[in-house]
Amino acid sequence: MDVKLLVVVAALTVVIYAPSSQAKPISLVERCYCRSTVNSVPRGYIRELRFIHTPNCPFQVIAKLKSSKEVCVNPEVRWLQLYLKNALNKMKKSKQGN
Repeated sequence: MDVKLLVVVAALTVVIYAPSSQAKPISLVERCYCRSTVNSVPRGYIRELRFIHTPNCPFQVIAKLKSSKEVCVNPEVRWLQLYLKNALNKMKKSKQGN
């Protein structure tokens, strides 16, 4: 048997039987989660906030509402800016106390 043919058959065998990757295609990885944001979400409706910062997207804030719906909140909203400022101050105080 020719060595080149043997190499090709071995390479094809590895490709066919190798476990498939769970990675997403690059076009899906590069997309930003928040394509549009809302400015007014009553704070009483929010169950939790999630912050996402990726290299190709602006700072993103996702609010999970008590109805289990998720909305993207504009990070420039005044109440959110105050929330973040207070959270950073609490973190600084807790580090100074340790």
